Amino acid sequence: MPLSCGIVGLPNVGKTTIFNALTRSAQALAANYPFATIEPNVGEVAVPDPRLGVLQRLVSARRIVPATVRFVDIAGLARGASTGEGLGNAFLSHIRETDAIAMVVRCFDSEDVTHVEGRPDPRRDCEIVAIELALADLATMRKRVAKLEREARAHSALGPYLEAAQRLTAALEEARPARSFAAGSLELQVAADSFLLTSKPMLFVANVDEGQADAAGWVRVIQEIAAAEGGRAVVLSGQLEAELAGLPENEASDFRRELGLARSGLDDLSAVAYDLLGLMTFLTAGPKEARAWPIPKGTKASRAAGTIHSDLERGFIRAEIVSFEDFERYGAMEALKAAGRVRSEGREYIMQEGDVVNFRFNV
Repeated sequence: MPLSCGIVGLPNVGKTTIFNALTRSAQALAANYPFATIEPNVGEVAVPDPRLGVLQRLVSARRIVPATVRFVDIAGLARGASTGEGLGNAFLSHIRETDAIAMVVRCFDSEDVTHVEGRPDPRRDCEIVAIELALADLATMRKRVAKLEREARAHSALGPYLEAAQRLTAALEEARPARSFAAGSLELQVAADSFLLTSKPMLFVANVDEGQADAAGWVRVIQEIAAAEGGRAVVLSGQLEAELAGLPENEASDFRRELGLARSGLDDLSAVAYDLLGLMTFLTAGPKEARAWPIPKGTKASRAAGTIHSDLERGFIRAEIVSFEDFERYGAMEALKAAGRVRSEGREYIMQEGDVVNFRFNV
């Protein structure tokens, strides 16, 4: 299954509006009442990549095929979700099925859109979501620790694993997420084995109304929270992006320029989510298409070939690789070969971001 990023947050913060703008659709109901979204909505979103336009021009490709990232619009979370309030149990199970989390935080006020807590307060709203996720994980870990304590009495080798589980439980009791532990730690291994919600990487999405005086201060709060967690923040106006998504791209670009926006906030969101999921891109280019292929970071060449077709992985001989920068500079394979810029790599080669590849294989 492709990796996915769940869009979460309190009710009425703009999750579904942003989802519909991302997917250029109105497939999900956006309404001014809690729990308008019940079953999660799923959409594939293109990741912007200007390199594809360059490759298309250089090889006269007929079309461009960008990489995509899967977003899942999940029902709003309310206080008490960890104990089943609102759509709590369903909400938490839907998050558990995703690989990363994009928390939408409302950074605008509106008399027309109610707020479940009365008025927006980004710090409080982030804390509500964080606490509910931590409480759900804490319930999981208390059961896990009790089981490990019994098993460790019979199998002493489980001692370090049990101790890590106890440290993880103590952190959750303080509302610290599992992802706060160091990469490669035994605590993170326990968290992964236990499918903890707070072990998932998270990005924060500040949903603003650019005309409101409070917006800048609220955005700073979100950026501070993201920085404290070692995470990232994206700022966008869900309502504006939804309106622009309904326009032809040239008109939308003109409108953004008039507003002084260099690019779409949705492009920033999809690109950050792509990176958050641990994905990178290799490229292929030919007369048929210029294409971006998403693969997990650290993927070997033979496995990357299998992303295109399983036959390429089974019959892998070698990968002929050029960096995108060299391809753009020299412009043609003949010139690249003459300059000695084409590398021949074996199946154990670790793919690098922006590799332009031609795989050689036996049928």
